Amino acid sequence: MKNNSQSEPKKKKKGSLAGRIIRRFFLLLFTTIFLLLIALVLAANMIFTGPSEAARDLLTMTLLEPSATKWIPALFIGEDTVAQIKNGVNAGFTDSVSDTSQVVIQKNTAVSTGVDEWADYPDGIRIEEYAGKTFNAHIMIVRDPSRVYMGLSTYEGFSRNIPGKRLNQAIEDEGASAAINAGAFFDNGTSSPEVGSTPEGLVMSKGNTAWTTGSPPNASGFAGFNTDDILVVSQDNLSESKAKELNIRDGCCFGPALIINGEINMGAYNSASGWNPRTAIGQRADGAVIFVCADGRQPGSMGATYADIIDIMQEYGAVNACNMDGGSSSVMMYRDTEGRYGDPGQVQMINSYSLLQSEPRRMPNFWMVRPQE
Repeated sequence: MKNNSQSEPKKKKKGSLAGRIIRRFFLLLFTTIFLLLIALVLAANMIFTGPSEAARDLLTMTLLEPSATKWIPALFIGEDTVAQIKNGVNAGFTDSVSDTSQVVIQKNTAVSTGVDEWADYPDGIRIEEYAGKTFNAHIMIVRDPSRVYMGLSTYEGFSRNIPGKRLNQAIEDEGASAAINAGAFFDNGTSSPEVGSTPEGLVMSKGNTAWTTGSPPNASGFAGFNTDDILVVSQDNLSESKAKELNIRDGCCFGPALIINGEINMGAYNSASGWNPRTAIGQRADGAVIFVCADGRQPGSMGATYADIIDIMQEYGAVNACNMDGGSSSVMMYRDTEGRYGDPGQVQMINSYSLLQSEPRRMPNFWMVRPQE
């Protein structure tokens, strides 16, 4: 009995020691996190209030795009200064809306002199990689613009009670050959199922008005195909009446407009737009559609600026182009009919997610590519 009673205090000491170790570990962890947060706040304050306006604007635009951080810049520099920085992106074009005569659709002819660029792409979709200084991008060219349309997460009417779809689900439901994300959507920065349920601004799909309410936050512009399959780009958000006047069949509001009638948006090009994942749509003079998806927020690819996307669009011959929703929304998928990336017929993810994502975000609308007839 004596030996048993003496062994009990030893167990208590061991338990007490383990408890102290655990408490000290968490105290050290929380202290480290607290100090890191203080360091980040001080560093941000130094940039926001420091002498370099270029650094301030770059950090502001970088933080404005993610829904989780868009509230931060105003804490340091105020809403008025944030608005001034955002407005610097919207420079006036000579023409506020693209001229459809700039595009002459040539579905069945080779573009490059003496070379058929589509000879090795029987499905009419060509994908290329592009390496920039701070990003990796993926360029998809669709030969026939009549195949490109606006797919919706629901065709029964958008509602906060109906969750949006992830692109990997939407492309299968539509039976599409390829797809990218499109316009802005309701996003309050939470994990609520309402996020991604309803669009922001005008959305046209298959000749019908799908949504008219609100306008994309931090963006002004419109991109949509008319009934002649020509991409119409506007530097301003379009109203439903204006879209019908322009015979828009499929389109959505977002921006900024990057290129209109071959003229680049110098405000966007010269702005400190920040490094972020980005998506854009454009069209060549022969009608071929250009999708661009730039990776960001990951090792080896911090992200692209508006200038980077404009450079890519110009290099690939876009006469009109418009920025789409970016950040964690940027996604590009392709149904690999030729087995270039794996088993034929399988849908492949072309771009890379942010490290914080495990699957595409839920969204209400997408640019889709119909199967080739």
